[in-house]
Amino acid sequence: MAASELYTKYARVWIPDVEEVWKSAELTKDYRHGDGVLQLQLEDGKELEYKLDPKTNNLPHLRNPDILVGENDLTALSYLHEPAVLHNLKVRFMDSKLIYTYCGIVLVAINPYETLPIYGTDIINAYSGQNMGDMDPHIFAVAEEAYKQMARDERNQSIIVSGESGAGKTVSAKYAMRYFATVSGSASEANVEEKVLASNPIMESIGNAKTTRNDNSSRFGKYIEIGFDKKYHIIGANMRTYLLEKSRVVFQADEERNYHIFYQLCASGHLPEFKALKLGKADDFHYTKQGRNPVIDGIDDAKEMSTTRNAFTLLGVNESYQLGLFQILASILHLGNVEVKDRDSDSSIIPPNNGHLSVFCELMGVTYQDMSHWLCHKKLKTATETYIKPIPKLQAINARDALAKHIYAKLFNWIVDHVNKALHSSVKQHSFIGVLDIYGFETFEINSFEQFCINYANEKLQQQFNMHVFKLEQEEYMREQIPWTLIDFYDNQPCINLIEAKMGILDLLDEECKMPKGSDDSWAQKLYNTHLKTCALFEKPRMSNKAFIIQHFADKVEYQCDGFLEKNKDTVNEEQIHVLKASKFDLLVELFQDEEKARSPTGAVPATGGRTRLSVKPDKNKGGQASKEHKKTVGLQFRNSLQLLMETLNATTPHYVRCIKPNDYKYGFTFDPKRAVQQLRACGVLETIRISAAGFPSRWTYQEFFSRYRVLMKQKDVLTDRKMTCKNVLEKLVQDQDKYQFGKTKIFFRAGQVAYLEKLRADKLRAACIRIQKTIRCWLARKKYLRMKHAATTIQRYVRGYQARCLAKFLRRTRAAIVIQKYQRMYVQRTCYKRKQAAALVMQCILRAYMARQLYKALLREHKTIIIQKMVRGWLARQWYKRTLKAIVYLQCCIRRMRAKRELKKLKIEARSVEHFKKLNIGMENKIMQLQRRIDDQNKDNRALSERLNSLENSHAAESERLRVELTRLRGAEEDAKNNANKVTSLLEELERLRKDLQNTQKEKKAIEDWAKTYQEEMEKMISELKEQNHLLKNEKNDLNRLIQEQGQQWTEKMQRALKEETQQLEYDLNEERSRYQNLLTEHLRLEEKYDDLKEEITFAVNVPKPGHRRTDSTHSSNESEYTYNSEFAESEEGTRGGEDVSKAILDMSLFLKLQKRVSELEQEKQSLQNELDRREEQFQRARARDDEEHKKARSAELEYESLKRQELESENKKLKHDLNEMRQSLRGSAEAGSAAPGSPAYTVLLDQLNASNEELEVRKEEVLILRSQLVSQREAMQHKETMTEPLPYIEDVQKLTDAKEISQAYMGLKETNRSPRFTRRPTEVNELVSRLRSPFPDYHKLNEDGELWLVYEGLKETNRLLESQLQAQRRSHENEVEVLRGELQSVKEENNRQQQLLAQNLQLPPEARIEASLQHEITRLTNENLELHSDDPKEYKAYRISMLRRMVDLMEQLEKQDKTVRKLKKQLKVFAKKINDLEGGQMDVSPGQTTDEPVHPVNIPRREKDFQGMLEYKKEDELKLVKNLILELKPRGVAVNLIPGLPAYVLFMCLRHADYINDDQKVRSLLTSIINSIKKILKKRGDDFETVSFWLSNTCRFLHCLKQYSGDEQFMKHNTSKQNDHCLSNFDLAEYRQVLSDLAIQIYQQLIKCMENILQPMIVSGMLEHETIQGVSGVKPTGLRKRTSSIADEGTYTLDSIIRQLNSFHSIMCQHGTDPELIKQVVKQQFYIIGAVTLNNLLLRKDMCSWSKGMQIRYNVSQLEEWLRDKNLMTCGAKETLEPLIQAAQLLQVKKKTDEDAEAICSMCNSLSTAQIVKVLNLYTPVNAFEERVSVLFIRTIQTRLRDRKESPQLLMDTKVIYPVTFPFNPSSLALETIQIPSSLNVGFLTRV
Repeated sequence: MAASELYTKYARVWIPDVEEVWKSAELTKDYRHGDGVLQLQLEDGKELEYKLDPKTNNLPHLRNPDILVGENDLTALSYLHEPAVLHNLKVRFMDSKLIYTYCGIVLVAINPYETLPIYGTDIINAYSGQNMGDMDPHIFAVAEEAYKQMARDERNQSIIVSGESGAGKTVSAKYAMRYFATVSGSASEANVEEKVLASNPIMESIGNAKTTRNDNSSRFGKYIEIGFDKKYHIIGANMRTYLLEKSRVVFQADEERNYHIFYQLCASGHLPEFKALKLGKADDFHYTKQGRNPVIDGIDDAKEMSTTRNAFTLLGVNESYQLGLFQILASILHLGNVEVKDRDSDSSIIPPNNGHLSVFCELMGVTYQDMSHWLCHKKLKTATETYIKPIPKLQAINARDALAKHIYAKLFNWIVDHVNKALHSSVKQHSFIGVLDIYGFETFEINSFEQFCINYANEKLQQQFNMHVFKLEQEEYMREQIPWTLIDFYDNQPCINLIEAKMGILDLLDEECKMPKGSDDSWAQKLYNTHLKTCALFEKPRMSNKAFIIQHFADKVEYQCDGFLEKNKDTVNEEQIHVLKASKFDLLVELFQDEEKARSPTGAVPATGGRTRLSVKPDKNKGGQASKEHKKTVGLQFRNSLQLLMETLNATTPHYVRCIKPNDYKYGFTFDPKRAVQQLRACGVLETIRISAAGFPSRWTYQEFFSRYRVLMKQKDVLTDRKMTCKNVLEKLVQDQDKYQFGKTKIFFRAGQVAYLEKLRADKLRAACIRIQKTIRCWLARKKYLRMKHAATTIQRYVRGYQARCLAKFLRRTRAAIVIQKYQRMYVQRTCYKRKQAAALVMQCILRAYMARQLYKALLREHKTIIIQKMVRGWLARQWYKRTLKAIVYLQCCIRRMRAKRELKKLKIEARSVEHFKKLNIGMENKIMQLQRRIDDQNKDNRALSERLNSLENSHAAESERLRVELTRLRGAEEDAKNNANKVTSLLEELERLRKDLQNTQKEKKAIEDWAKTYQEEMEKMISELKEQNHLLKNEKNDLNRLIQEQGQQWTEKMQRALKEETQQLEYDLNEERSRYQNLLTEHLRLEEKYDDLKEEITFAVNVPKPGHRRTDSTHSSNESEYTYNSEFAESEEGTRGGEDVSKAILDMSLFLKLQKRVSELEQEKQSLQNELDRREEQFQRARARDDEEHKKARSAELEYESLKRQELESENKKLKHDLNEMRQSLRGSAEAGSAAPGSPAYTVLLDQLNASNEELEVRKEEVLILRSQLVSQREAMQHKETMTEPLPYIEDVQKLTDAKEISQAYMGLKETNRSPRFTRRPTEVNELVSRLRSPFPDYHKLNEDGELWLVYEGLKETNRLLESQLQAQRRSHENEVEVLRGELQSVKEENNRQQQLLAQNLQLPPEARIEASLQHEITRLTNENLELHSDDPKEYKAYRISMLRRMVDLMEQLEKQDKTVRKLKKQLKVFAKKINDLEGGQMDVSPGQTTDEPVHPVNIPRREKDFQGMLEYKKEDELKLVKNLILELKPRGVAVNLIPGLPAYVLFMCLRHADYINDDQKVRSLLTSIINSIKKILKKRGDDFETVSFWLSNTCRFLHCLKQYSGDEQFMKHNTSKQNDHCLSNFDLAEYRQVLSDLAIQIYQQLIKCMENILQPMIVSGMLEHETIQGVSGVKPTGLRKRTSSIADEGTYTLDSIIRQLNSFHSIMCQHGTDPELIKQVVKQQFYIIGAVTLNNLLLRKDMCSWSKGMQIRYNVSQLEEWLRDKNLMTCGAKETLEPLIQAAQLLQVKKKTDEDAEAICSMCNSLSTAQIVKVLNLYTPVNAFEERVSVLFIRTIQTRLRDRKESPQLLMDTKVIYPVTFPFNPSSLALETIQIPSSLNVGFLTRV
């Protein structure tokens, strides 16, 4: 095919990119041959010119069509190249959240770094038994394929899991082992699968560590062989380890950790058992703190330590060994803290008393001196002498670290050996599946010896992988008989030869290690000299002489030579080893014992260096083997181990899992293309793609090709032979015949051909769509044009008429408008004139008033201005005067200051001169005298002035007084003047105000007139509005009435819905309890079958039978029916009675103990059910109490108050009575003794009065008791009426109510116990008096001293009067109430009588009828109460009705559940207890002629005395023959076709009637036991035959119905004829046998469902999903290498018609057998549930089935099933509802999935699907055609956001094992027993008709 045909405009290609590795682009111009540039447009719209390589002229890779993107298998892609693989993985991982993808035979697993719900037991069950291509890629699919091929091909299998650190290898391996443990189980009781899984925590703790790439990185490789027996059950396992990273023990890089076990040990150092280890925190030890990050987020090391110890215990490592292991690990930590110091340049020393070394020696049991010595010295041996040489500090530290690594390696190997011993099985291994968890290809910045060995191992594995892939391709071509051409693939044998061949890298390394002075540098030079020029895969770095480069299959890797020799030697000081071997620590000595003494169970010898050597046969050369093995280098040991591993893998069928790490930051669902491509190149996935692409990668069956590309064919091209049709079409479509080949069953295509065919198909469909669109659009346009033309004509006609009418109307309106305008304008002008006139008058008035006011204001303002001017001018003059005065004073001050300063200056000058002082001294005395004289003169003047001043003051005071009086007078005159002036002003103002009031009044008058006019208009308007509103209100009233009626209907409907929902919930709870009970029956049946199997095995194991004797106590009877279980026990023992010895009895005893344990578990579950029942009853009681509290509150408070009051009165009366009786007895005793005393008449009078008082008290008390008893009876009757839940307590309550006296006494006693403390004390006087009277010789004088007796008598009289008044008041207050209560009491008595009659009748009925009769009576009573409540309050009636219905349903469910559960558990416990007692007591007697099993505990059958007629008689010895002919050897087909349905049941029942008639309980018991045992035998023998199981289900139900119909119970006799009632059983009550038969029917029903499921299971997926019922709707897409039915041969394709035919077969068989119609409905419902669940589960696990067209197919298939239900009249059985999840899933595939409205519609539509299922379907949705679109990630997130509030189970898949609880409604037969004719074909001629 020319490139110009593919590289056309709009074609999409991949171009290289630095960041994204590959980037998508689209051609904007066609490519022509010879063009050097491609015109491209990137996805972001950017234009790009892509230059082609002129040398190769290679075009960029083409993109696959969108419909192929996201495929399960990468080989299904049309274009197979690196960008297509990378893009497909990215789309599946990022968009669909799918982490698994097939790449041919390889499973690519991408680590999501999140926990996904895809590893549960339901997923395991879904993948179990499925073909690998049928389901979506999964690790379980690979495990299932390995398991299936092991069983089918009888060949061992291997699963090879590889990948980088952190890619998820260990997790994948664990899930694979979990799958094997789940689907296979163990063959013994040792639970080997649990031990296999328990080895994981141990190996992870000692072999895993935190690295920069992974928090739980495996630092060793392991190969686990899981062994299976011939039945393919797990029997054991064996583990081999490779290349433990010992260097991690002594060194860790930043952000890394040592092995987990060290940190777990430090975290548990506080435990008491670890105190002796002297541990601290991880930061305290050198070996655990180097990474500086000792904690892993989210990991609790102490908890992990507990898990590790539990795993050790489970694997059989006892506590002492565990402590020994931890002791060695702690010593390693202490050894790392030993400090070595320099003594000189060539020697070192450990300081004495080093604490850590002391602890190390103490823990290891060695001497401190020896260890400290040999840590710093070494021994050199020559031919003649031995030297001890000190070593420098660096070498000493290296020796210390080497010892630590060596100890840890030995410990690691010891643990691996013991794990293998624990997993070893004594049973011979038939086959095994190996799981290899090994490191992937590694390349770092610095690569050393470890990376070299890892990459060497990957080279070997890659070679094996390439050869296997090549082999599979060749087998496929040969199987299809197409020409085979050699495919050129990369062969890495040269690289392997470079490493392991003679003179290879490993050989040179071992040779250099043997050299005395060998070094890394010399070894590097040898490598350069040997391989640099001879091998193209070996290179030397340009800038280094200590490194080399190897071209591996994945990439070039540069290795640094430093450390290679040391790591290859792995040397340790032998003297240190000798010191450890001399230890007193036994476990340490065991670690270092000779190699031949430490062999593993498989014969493998543990190798040094942390690896386990593999050997198939033990080495015969045991002598000297240890020393030679010790000298082997690490490289040699690893090469040998790898060689053995490759031999093992080559001997098995390999399965490959390649784990990919999507990013280096552990982000969830984040994809880094660069890292992904590196790993894809390294793990061989791209090599697989390249090999596939080199041949014919795309392969289609002829039918698939025809279905997909039928659109490219013409009708004449379609032939009956599909192969010829495909050949003819391909020859026309693809001219180059080299592009395809025809095989036997498939067509093989070259790469790109499918994409070309898809392009042709899409073009054809697009052209067809265009033609269809053209025709439809033409038709739509024509229809639209005609509609528009007709519409336009109609519109024109109406518009023109409308316009004419508008013109006439316009003319009429114009004339009317002119008239209106004339009168309107006249009115407006006149109104305007009047308004202007009034306004002018008002304005004139206002203006004149305004001008007068302005004039007055101007005059007043002028007057006030003059006053202000006067004041201001005066103030200004004063201010000027003050300023002038202040300035003058200031000027004077300045001048005086200036003069004073001058004078002061002169004085200072004079003061400085001596002469001045002298002058001053001379004249000083004269001056003083002058000053003294002057002071005296001034004093005289002052006195004269003072006298003068006093006289002036007196005169001034008199003048001031006079002036003040004058001023007062003047002020008064001024006030009078002002008042007169004010009066004038006020009068003027009053006049002005009156004028204004007049004007305002006039204005108001006018305004009122206007308002009146306006108001009148408004009122008229309001009246009209009110009329309108009235009309509207009437309408609204009618609307409201209608709305009220609608709301009433809605409320009624709502209440009905609520009642319906509540009923549904109650039915659901009832079904849950039934399901739990039936599951317990199933579990019991399983235990019985297991017991029978063990019995059979024991029987076969016994060769010499011994006679035994069993005795059965025929007189023993029981009320419980244990015969079902006893019969099984007797049946299974029939063949083993003679062969049981003591050892056998002991074996059975262990089994019985297990069964007893199971019974105890069932008892606990019964107790939990009982507790749940009690809890629900309490909740119901609390709810009922809350509902009735308000109704009873007032009445109950009143009754309680009266009761308490009567209680107090009664207690007080009783006390007084007691005191009086004592006094009377004392006085009478004294009188009889004849002791006369003074005052005896007083005593007589006192006694008489006391007796009278006592009699009065008795009368009052009797009245109170009568009243109280009536009230108590009434109250208890009401309480019982409201709270009755069970029949038996109700009977007791009614019996108590019948005896009022007993109730009164009991009630009085109860009240006495609650008596108030204040009534427990007697009066002091009475106590004292009684004590005196009771004395032996009472002193009556002293008694009557001071008249004490008289005082007591008066006190008692007062007390009696008080009591009498209180009683009378109480009587009056209760008279009215008593009358009311008497009426109520009468009604309660009548109710009581009715209840007694009912209970008397119920006691004569069996338990089931008794319950139903009680419920019927309760319903009647509730109906009466409902009628009363309904007449009182309808709302209260509704609430009460709902509560009563709930109570009624709860009663029914609780009684049924409790009765069944208790009965069943008692049976089991008694049966198993009896079995154990029988075994302990020895064998029991059995008569030699007895051939039928009898139950150990016979059932006590009550007798009845009734007449009997009509039966079948048989002899006791014919019982076995009867059972054999009617059950064991009966052919269901002949009976169902030729005879009446249920004939065997009728015959057996007629025989039972005869045994009942002759009153032979042993015969009845024996016959029923034989029937039950025989049915179980035939079901066990032919349980997989649907016809047999259905036949006996029908007959068992008919036999059960006969037992009910002829039991004599009234509830079962309603539909009987009088003759049938005469045939009822007369002597025995078989109610308990009916329950046992019901349990048997449940077991048969479950067996029927299981049988039906086994038949339907293979048909469902093929018929419902895969088969195209509507041909041509769903196009088949390419499926890659993993085709369907790849693991098994084609067994024929099932279709929907196959399923419907099978359903018809089931239905017809059950109808022929006479199965009850209700039972048939339940079976059909279960069938449809299985169909829906299996189909939906497969849909959720198959991406290829989630498409629009498949949704249409599913909906069509479901409609066909619904049509089948309608044809069979089974639409009401609930089967359609079980398909609702499948229907909604199909609708989800077809609905629009784009906008938020679509999301809302999906959320409301898919209410039967869980959130996980909805999201899963959306993620899996895959377009089949180019016209469909994928679901965007944003839309899925929108769905998740809307559904996050749903409360539902996170389980993804539906449980296909669910069995709905079955019920057996009573179905009486109208067939008369006397009319039944027994055919001779039944061979029961020995029966005599009576």
